[in-house]
Amino acid sequence: MLRPEELGAGEREHWRELRAKSAAPRNPFMEPEFTDVVGRVRPRARVAVVYDGGEAAGFLPYERGPLGQGRAIGLGVSDCQGAVLRQDLVPHPRELLRACSLSSLAFDNLEAEQELFVPYAVEEHTTFVIDVGDGYEAYERALRERSPKFLKTTLAKERRLGRQVGDVRFVFDERDPAALRTLMEWKSAQYRRTGRRDRFAQEWISRLVARLAETRAPECTGTLSVLYAGSRPVAAHFGLRSGTVLACWFPAYDTEFGKYSPGLVLHLRMAEAAAAEGIGLLDMGRGPAEYKDSLKTGELPVYEGVVARPGAGAALHWLGREPARRAHGFVRERPRLASLAARTLRGAARLRRS
Repeated sequence: MLRPEELGAGEREHWRELRAKSAAPRNPFMEPEFTDVVGRVRPRARVAVVYDGGEAAGFLPYERGPLGQGRAIGLGVSDCQGAVLRQDLVPHPRELLRACSLSSLAFDNLEAEQELFVPYAVEEHTTFVIDVGDGYEAYERALRERSPKFLKTTLAKERRLGRQVGDVRFVFDERDPAALRTLMEWKSAQYRRTGRRDRFAQEWISRLVARLAETRAPECTGTLSVLYAGSRPVAAHFGLRSGTVLACWFPAYDTEFGKYSPGLVLHLRMAEAAAAEGIGLLDMGRGPAEYKDSLKTGELPVYEGVVARPGAGAALHWLGREPARRAHGFVRERPRLASLAARTLRGAARLRRS
């Protein structure tokens, strides 16, 4: 068990080689650079290194809490989780937890190829993806066939934005720190507006995003994309990209320009730029949203659950998370209840602002 910064160059290279051999999309959340940055803002971050024949053959990044309660690295913000293992290496999950001095290990975005932990999942969720592997033109043709009105309307709004506000300009990899601060302010306002917890009010998340914005690695690069109208930013997104996957993470827009649907325009331009960079997949993450339904070409499963060893730590995990998780699941599975819950959250948010 090591702190992420204690991993040697050889171990990091083994990690990357194992990910390269995986059949799963090369999501940047599963790279050593993401774990390293989490370790710099979360002091309980660890990496278990599994050796076989004197060679590093597996890695399990995690965070360790009280009584050995473990959680996937960056749980709550990381959109892809799991162990990185040599394909023929199949340790017993509970033995692995025992070696890590963990009583449990919780995950909420476990990738589908994680055969070691998928049997312990209690819920399956959907992550929405945009496939631009055949180029942006092919994606746009598919959109025209599937949702001709959506694409026509969005492109018309983009042209109207240019006429009424200023020439539309898109930057795929913006390096201006002020643009990142603007995005975070928009996103915080969106969280408050919808009654959700403001992630950027948590210092460690703000620090994590700021550090990742400076991260430049072949398979994990912080990427800030901004849509401008004239000199004004009107929509922005911060995510991570590998050579083949753009993990969509924090999108937001200036509500003053909401009638132009700048967030949708931004995602189309991101898909176009990603395809030009050789990126074949945009992962928009789990959770239903109208814009995801409009933009997606497919869906992938991700899993939520916990691996636990008998003991006090596992019992505490169950008491702390399971009742709330079941309540959320009950509401999600009933559209009328979910709609009522969303309206209630928005109403509560308006009351707090007033």
